[in-house]
Amino acid sequence: MEIFKAVLLMLLLGGIIGMFLGVAGEKLYVKEDTRVEDVLAMLPGYNCGGCGNPGCAGMAAKLVEGAMTVDKCRPCKPDQKEKIKAYLAEHSGD
Repeated sequence: MEIFKAVLLMLLLGGIIGMFLGVAGEKLYVKEDTRVEDVLAMLPGYNCGGCGNPGCAGMAAKLVEGAMTVDKCRPCKPDQKEKIKAYLAEHSGD
């Protein structure tokens, strides 16, 4: 009989914790900014550090923040720089 009480208690406790986690997952959800990944995909991906950042991911983050211009990327081709500028102008406040 004691084992049934223990199993019932564990099921009840698991249900309560599961419901709490479900509600917390909905209420505390943070929408991810996909602009950094989009800009990173447009950069050449050499991770050369020529722009003053440790790699292209750092530059992509600064481009999205507006703390840097794409002209600092030396290996990036001019037409790709224009695409990045257009993307950032179009998706400025997402």
